[in-house]
Parts: sequence; C-alpha cells; structure tokens
Amino acid sequence: MPTASDTQFTSQFETLPSNQPMADEIRANILNNPGFGKHFTDHMAHIRWTVDADWHGHQVRPYGPLTLDPAASVLHYGQEIFEGIKAYRHADGSIWTFRPEKNAERFRRSARRLALPELSDADFIGSLKALLAQDHAWVPTPASASDECSLYLRPFMIASEAFLGVRPAHEVDYYVIASPAAAYFKGGVAPVSIWLSSHYKRAAPGGTGFAKCGGNYAASLAAQKEAEAHQCGQVAFLDAAENKWVEELGGMNLFFVFKDGRLVTPRLTDTILEGVTRNSVLTLAKEEGLTPEERPISIDEWREGAASGEITEIFACGTAAVITPVGELVSEHERIRLTAGDANNDSNEVAMRLRTKLLDLQYGRSEDKHGWLTQLV
Repeated sequence: MPTASDTQFTSQFETLPSNQPMADEIRANILNNPGFGKHFTDHMAHIRWTVDADWHGHQVRPYGPLTLDPAASVLHYGQEIFEGIKAYRHADGSIWTFRPEKNAERFRRSARRLALPELSDADFIGSLKALLAQDHAWVPTPASASDECSLYLRPFMIASEAFLGVRPAHEVDYYVIASPAAAYFKGGVAPVSIWLSSHYKRAAPGGTGFAKCGGNYAASLAAQKEAEAHQCGQVAFLDAAENKWVEELGGMNLFFVFKDGRLVTPRLTDTILEGVTRNSVLTLAKEEGLTPEERPISIDEWREGAASGEITEIFACGTAAVITPVGELVSEHERIRLTAGDANNDSNEVAMRLRTKLLDLQYGRSEDKHGWLTQLV
C-alpha cells in the first residue's frame, strides 16, 4: 500500500474530472488491442512554471488539445524534453512503475542541457500518481505471463512563452499523458536487422546526445527511412568524431555478449542517452553470472568478433521493446552476422534470460530485491 510520503506526492494536485470519459465498453475494446501510442486516457497531468513564480498550478485535467501561441518558443527553437516510462498492473490489481526516480533524474539532466527548469522527484513521481489515481482503469490486465501489456506514460516539458528571441523561455509547461500499450513485438520477440548509418550522425560531442529531447529523434528519422528501405527495423550510429565507435540505435542502447561471459556496452559519453533499462541490465547481468563492461567498442571489433565467434549475442534495450536480439548489421557494403550459432534462433539465450528476469520483476512475478518498483495505485 502507498505510504504517507507516497500520498503527499498527489496532495497538491487539483483534480478536474472529465465530464466525457471513455465509455467502459469502448475502453475495454481498446485495451484488447491497444497498439502503441494510438489511444490516450481520459486525463493528463499539468504543472506550470514561470520565471517569477517557479512551479505552480498542479492539476489533473481532461485530456485534450493544447493552446499554444504561434510564437511559442518550442515551435521555433525546439526547447523541449520528454521521458518514457510504463505502469504495470500486478496480479493483485495494484499498479506499479519501474525506477521512476531514474527517469526523474534523467529528466533534470535533459532540462539542464536544454536550459529548462528542473522538476523535483516529488513533482515528477507525484504527477504519475495523480494521473493514475484518475485513469487507473486504463492500465491493462495481462492475460498471461507472456502478455506484456502496460500503460505507457509520457512526461514532457515545453517552452510555451510567446517570444521570438533566442534565449531560455520564461514560461514553461510540464505535462504527462498516458497511452495503453500492447507488447512491442506481435507474435513474439524476433531478432531485428540493424542498418548502419554511414551518412548521418545522431549526436556530436558537446551536443544534446545525452538528453532526451525531440531534436535527437528528429535527427535520426532520415537514417531510419534509409533503414526501412533496406528492410531493417532499426538504425545504428557511429561516433561523429572518428566514425568508428559504436554508440547506440535511434532509440535503444546496445549490448554485446562475449563467449567468455563478458557483457559489453558502449561507455556513456555526452553523445549517448543513459537508458534506465540499460542501467538495470548492467545490474541484473551480475546476478546472472555475467561480467558487465562499459567501454568503447568499435565497428571493427563488432565485425571481427562476429566473424570469429568471440561475440555470441548482440541485443538492444529500451523501455518500449525491453530487450531485443539483434540478428545482423547491414551496411551499403556488407552484412555482419554472428557465426556462433544461428543468429535467428537459439543464440539469444542471454538476451532472453535477462528479458524474462526484467519483466518478471516489473510485473511483480519475482521479488523486488533492489527496491526498483514504486506503487502508483
């Protein structure tokens, strides 16, 4: 049950219930086949910031269009950030989220880089609790242990001041919206083909690569179109300085499993987003007898390790897809496939074992030894 400190997070949020909530039968139909990011709950959380009054106006109000002045800073200078986090319904009906304090911490790092005001843990986690207090019926109930349905939560912050000068905005709005989500992979997890971008870079030293802001994702879209044209599901980026060091995918971090039990992931720099799933995998890997390493890994090491059998598995991870095996890396000149086993079938044992361990924890099917779960309802 929520503690006294939990409930104080929601006490300052005024609730304005929707007078047109989704009918129960329509919501039930949506939850049976929600897709991802297609449907939204009845309410959204909102907090206002102004340079003279700090954070104020905490509300949960009906979900609906935003009113922005055509001169709003976000529309012209891209001053915005966001997060992605999920709410999970456990077998007893309670609703939990996973490591929200890590998302809140990353949200503040992103805010500092984009010259936006920083939001406290109390307001960040409190906004999730306040929204779920109203929209808990939108959290789907898993039909089985293999059902990965959840409620995807999207906190975001935008510069809303009507001003065309290039400076940090004096008026900012923070929102949380929520969308029921089915399992990322229809029909089960399958290895994905990755396109290696040779023409585009996701981020450069000193830039915004470590921040979760829309500009980073917009910069990846042209490369993603290239990937799709080559029948690849994701795109991998190399560093901008030397064009040799593996960084990350368009929206996921990468891991390499070596035959001696090492689990290698690119070391964090200011060009790589610090994923919450990435951080969790590094901890869980030790419990599975693996030796995690955070260090630079080059495209040459990827190529040579795949050919020699030194690298036995590769997988990507992120909030939406959890853990995804990588089947091959495709470029304009080559295809890099693993030789240690069939990369499309039985060589993903480590990835799937970590995936199951993580999901069992998130859905309350195993003990939360790390204190990573926070109850929302």
